[in-house]
Amino acid sequence: MSKRPLTLIGAFAVAALTLTACAGGGGSASGGDGAGAAFDIDAANLATTTEPGTAPVDEVTWNLPYEPLSLDPMLSFNYAENTVDANLCEGLTRITPDLDIENALAESVESPDDTTYVYTLRNDVTFWDGTPLTADDVAYSLARQVGPDSATYWADYFANVASVEKTGDLEVTVTLTQPDALFEQGMSSAAGAVVSKAAAEAAGEQFGTPQGGLMCTGPFSLENWEPGKAITLAKNADYWDAELVPKVERLTFSFIADESTAVNALRTGDVDGQFFYLPPAGLTQLEDSDATITFGESYIFWSLRAIQETGTFSNPKVREALLAAIDTEAIADVVFQGAAIPSPVLTGPAYYSDDEAGELFQEAYDSYSIEPDIERAKSLLAEAGDISAPIVLGVQGSSAVHEQTANLIQAAGEAIGLTIETKVIPVEQFGNLYFDETAREGLDGFFTTYYGNVTDPLDVYTTFTPDSTNNFIKYDGAAEELAEARSTLDPVERAKHTIAAQEKITRDLPWLPMGDLPVILVQNEAISGATASSAYLGYPWAATIGGVE
Repeated sequence: MSKRPLTLIGAFAVAALTLTACAGGGGSASGGDGAGAAFDIDAANLATTTEPGTAPVDEVTWNLPYEPLSLDPMLSFNYAENTVDANLCEGLTRITPDLDIENALAESVESPDDTTYVYTLRNDVTFWDGTPLTADDVAYSLARQVGPDSATYWADYFANVASVEKTGDLEVTVTLTQPDALFEQGMSSAAGAVVSKAAAEAAGEQFGTPQGGLMCTGPFSLENWEPGKAITLAKNADYWDAELVPKVERLTFSFIADESTAVNALRTGDVDGQFFYLPPAGLTQLEDSDATITFGESYIFWSLRAIQETGTFSNPKVREALLAAIDTEAIADVVFQGAAIPSPVLTGPAYYSDDEAGELFQEAYDSYSIEPDIERAKSLLAEAGDISAPIVLGVQGSSAVHEQTANLIQAAGEAIGLTIETKVIPVEQFGNLYFDETAREGLDGFFTTYYGNVTDPLDVYTTFTPDSTNNFIKYDGAAEELAEARSTLDPVERAKHTIAAQEKITRDLPWLPMGDLPVILVQNEAISGATASSAYLGYPWAATIGGVE
């Protein structure tokens, strides 16, 4: 990514220059240019894979930033949960490291009309306990996520599902109430993961917990979950996909939340690898260790989310003014130390397919500017009415990136007349903000790394439909365009509707785009092979890890 001199405005400059001296690294191990930037990310050349390891390995220890709440895939929409589940449970289709979609448990997928999908299953798949995969298991796994009473975190993908039925010994048919461009794509995520009907029904609400266990078909099986200490997976030697039978006999996950402690564990070899979804302050310390750092193609973006329907931050003019005062390239250089890519919209180029539809999205992307404009910000605030109430932002504990971004935004707000306060949320509780309304009480917004699941910007923008479980402020400014896009199966026509929705969303800013983030993969030099792209959240990323000979 090209660099320009770091120029900040007013009080924002003071905060940024203070942080320049203490912020840690975050990018490729190449040194850096630009003020305060330790790394220089080339957005056009991010990795999707690492060289597959060739030698068998007895055990690999991988760190997670927190302990998962559940491994039931329908409750897995978060980083640690998906990182583990991607190696355990799989769906009828799956995302690939290059962010495409391929068949997995489904031998074929047919769509005889715009509202029907027929999945024909492979006949050679067994669960870890040796029982064969059946159409009953598939129908159960999908049907339990349909309807308003389902506990699934993936409800948005099932919004238009009318029925899921076994229509043959190895056939399942899904019928929709209307055409839905996201349903088929979404089944490549954990939303489409298949579990054993017998095991899930026997465990009940405990399914996916240390007490209830898990039963899936993936390349690793769940061997043990010792709460508070570790999750251990074992190689599934009978895995149906011969190309992804693991070389690692045992994969153990630790739960080190503190960034500096996690980096030290990587330096000392106590941990063999980790995916960082935010650059830790001490990432540059790994440059002289036995670890390798890879930056991967990514759906992940950094944003500030509005979460209340009342208060100063509920006013779109206030949000627009605040973003106009923020130098997002300074955030990339100073807070992320060069390991971020400023973006004017929430869905950057990783979401653009290599076709005519992708070209339309790229043209729209290029039409926006990220240059800060303090005078425009002040003018917008003058139209906003009463802005006296402070804006309270939630920041994640144990995260320098959260803290430093908050400092910069507080200073930017002060420069234009906004009072911004922060509240620290422990990392173990931060995920509750997504699902628990009471956890959001007293906050007007929070910083979040968010990711879509497929290469289609609509996958993110459907968050801003009024009935979306992630639309906390019930934003409806682009509802018509989003509905048209979702019901349009032609990719080019769908792109046109989505771009029209993006224009309104980027104006009203229910979430403020703070920049795109690469996947940051760290592996000990003794191993290689982990998936480097965002696909690690849905693809069996550890199945290709092996020893380096």
